[in-house]
Amino acid sequence: MEPDFVPTTSFVDFPEDVQLCILSFLTPPEIANFSCTSKRFVALCRSDAKLWHALCDRRWGSKTQIRKWGDGKICYRLLYKTLSEWESLIGFWRRSGQRSTSAAAAASAAPPPPPLVVFDWGPSFVAGSRVSPSQDGTYGVVKSPFLWMSLSPGGEPVNFVDPDGKGGEFGANYSVDSIGKTDLIPVDVNFMGCTHLVVEENMGLGGNSHRNGFRRSSSSANLCSDEEEASGGENGTFGSLPDRYMSEMYQHFANRTSPGGSSASRRQKKREKERQGKRRWEPEHFVKIVDCSPTPSRPLQGLWKGIGDCTKLEFYLVTYDEIGGIACRRVGEPADRFSGCAPVFWTSKATFIEPPFSQEEMIMYDSRMHLHPIDEENSMFGELPMENEPVTHILYINSSYDLLIPDLAGTTATDRHNEGRIWQYRDGTFGYGFLRDNFIIDLKHIAPNGCLLH
Repeated sequence: MEPDFVPTTSFVDFPEDVQLCILSFLTPPEIANFSCTSKRFVALCRSDAKLWHALCDRRWGSKTQIRKWGDGKICYRLLYKTLSEWESLIGFWRRSGQRSTSAAAAASAAPPPPPLVVFDWGPSFVAGSRVSPSQDGTYGVVKSPFLWMSLSPGGEPVNFVDPDGKGGEFGANYSVDSIGKTDLIPVDVNFMGCTHLVVEENMGLGGNSHRNGFRRSSSSANLCSDEEEASGGENGTFGSLPDRYMSEMYQHFANRTSPGGSSASRRQKKREKERQGKRRWEPEHFVKIVDCSPTPSRPLQGLWKGIGDCTKLEFYLVTYDEIGGIACRRVGEPADRFSGCAPVFWTSKATFIEPPFSQEEMIMYDSRMHLHPIDEENSMFGELPMENEPVTHILYINSSYDLLIPDLAGTTATDRHNEGRIWQYRDGTFGYGFLRDNFIIDLKHIAPNGCLLH
């Protein structure tokens, strides 16, 4: 008796929409390999409006509106390549080093912008926003958009910053054609590896910067994509660290080898001074905060917010090192000599104490008050009686400013070496305090599950 015939179905028997759905799960190299299997699939793999739109929609369709990028006229293959690079922007970054101050900024005596930045997807752009603690005595977070990155219909990046932070409403209606009607400044966003980027003004656009203010951002593999960027000439960008070093090297050797080098140097300095005088945006360097959320193995890791002993809301960054140690630093502009250079707390052993806890530990916790936001009926922190949160784990910590400032160690008035505790609560949050104090600073998530809480 012959076995029953079972009909087989191959990929070619599927409808085209099913084929596109299947292919959308592949990577570009895999699609290139697949197109070599049959001539009939070459046209399908080259279809920009079908396959490459399906690839973009599969990967970013739930985060942004694919058909709105480039006013709906962009090549989806190019869009896929660009968004693949820009995807690494999404998340939290912090400004690295002190921001240089231009003459205009110094004259206005404006306070420095917040160092914490978050990048989010928009309908047809990627937006960078500065994140700062609210000043109303609550756990609120202020999010102020200042950078927009989009694409022209031809696929060229269109990057602009709002130096005054007043373009929040404009960000919702971002379009390339409306740039010329604003006071936004064209910038280049240069990627230096995966965790470092530089935002600097595009000085090569001159007076037409509002209408033609775009140029492809440098990728990590090609920071200087053309001769203009590499030379740092008058039509290029100037002001980032590599460009400044190259300019200084050029001046040094030109003065040594060229006749009349001193006059050439004076002319070069004059041109640089004029260029600096026209600059409206000073370069800013940012470093990505890679681990900004806790994990089961690292429950304290990430960005947190809490009412500090200064009775103001502050941001904290808790990191784990390779040997299991924990360090916490404030994320903010240093207000004095010590606040920006020493950890808030640290420990070399991240081993929690499990319950049941000793009576001494429970008295130490129960005898302290929690710092909370100002209550509507009370003007002082800690006046409102509140029950202590149930503690699930306890960790020993230290605060050692003398690690970085040895001259302060051992002094009576400025002794900052303190033993403390971390009390982890049932909901995953925690509070910390030191033995010399009678209060606990409770920390809450800034962005649980990657969503920023306002």
